[in-house]
Amino acid sequence: MRSDRGGGVARGTGPIRATLSDVAARAGVSRQTVSNVLNTPEVVRPATRERVLRAVAELDYQPNTAARRLRTHRSHVLGLRMPEVGDGVSGEILDRYLHALAKEAQRAGMRIMLFAADDEEAEIREYRTLLATAGLDGFALTHTYPGDGRVRWLREHRVPFVTFGRPRGEQDDPPGAEPHPWVDVDGYAGTRMATEHLLELGHRRIGFLGWPDGSGPGDDRRAGWYAALRAAGLSEGAPEERTEEGVSPGTGAAARMLADPAVTALVCVSDSLALGALAAARDLSLTAPDRPPVAVTGFDDTPVARAVGLTSVAQPVEAVAARTVELLLAQIPGAARPASPGAGVGRGGRRDQERSSFLVTPRLVVRESSRPAR
Repeated sequence: MRSDRGGGVARGTGPIRATLSDVAARAGVSRQTVSNVLNTPEVVRPATRERVLRAVAELDYQPNTAARRLRTHRSHVLGLRMPEVGDGVSGEILDRYLHALAKEAQRAGMRIMLFAADDEEAEIREYRTLLATAGLDGFALTHTYPGDGRVRWLREHRVPFVTFGRPRGEQDDPPGAEPHPWVDVDGYAGTRMATEHLLELGHRRIGFLGWPDGSGPGDDRRAGWYAALRAAGLSEGAPEERTEEGVSPGTGAAARMLADPAVTALVCVSDSLALGALAAARDLSLTAPDRPPVAVTGFDDTPVARAVGLTSVAQPVEAVAARTVELLLAQIPGAARPASPGAGVGRGGRRDQERSSFLVTPRLVVRESSRPAR
């Protein structure tokens, strides 16, 4: 028995998988056009592309991945080590990134394979194994650092990869070589926005609660705070404390800065430290009720920040994921490009064409914790 819906799909005693020819017949195009839509959609006119995709959905067409792998010598799979998360507040950013990366890869006809590794050496061993046994097309990396051995190994073996985080120092790339592809969030712009917001509210003695020197992203965020104060003529003697990540360390470090009654606002490098600063400010309001309320800003805009009314810098991780997939596909011969930009890509960011990198602009989400100076 044949279907009378124009697709030509045979229906016997059970459903039979639709073929490329069925999709072509349903959409009124050639088999090559269907193949182009699925593999190189940018070469197909939008109206035709939409007609083919509609036929794909109506027929529930599933490409034969085994045959495609034999034909293209590609697995259409990207690898990512499952990051170890030590803090539930900051870990939410990585959770969102993983979800967004999987979604963007799927839009491009790819899949994400997660794997575990205890350290850098073990991760490199997994690269060897996955490339040899599963033929992965490339890798996304998180938690990079200066002199990262994973970056060096992938470059030496010419394996496509992109890092969430920009290169830090000359150790990341060989002398004379182009910097490796990366996507990052502009932490400098984020804390500068937060500090300028507090200045507009009338605060003049604004402290910074950050991570230890050399953290990379933490240094960028400190620079944004300092630049805003310097532009306002208030950088000299500006108070700051450096501490490890976490609510409890943040409470202690914030309390030390707030011992100065002139400090009326704190810019924090993360939401975790900002929660600690809020706790210190609350304790201070009980012991010194006449002291003006303290304004606090965080960084990451986690669900906890939204729950407690914390003003925070939001990281557009959806845009980061979309750009990660884009840069990975650009390195893979014959890889399909997404037909349209992914979610959040248009929210801001700039690309360095020579370095194949993206620096994505965050945004400030204002809530009750950034109260006006009194």
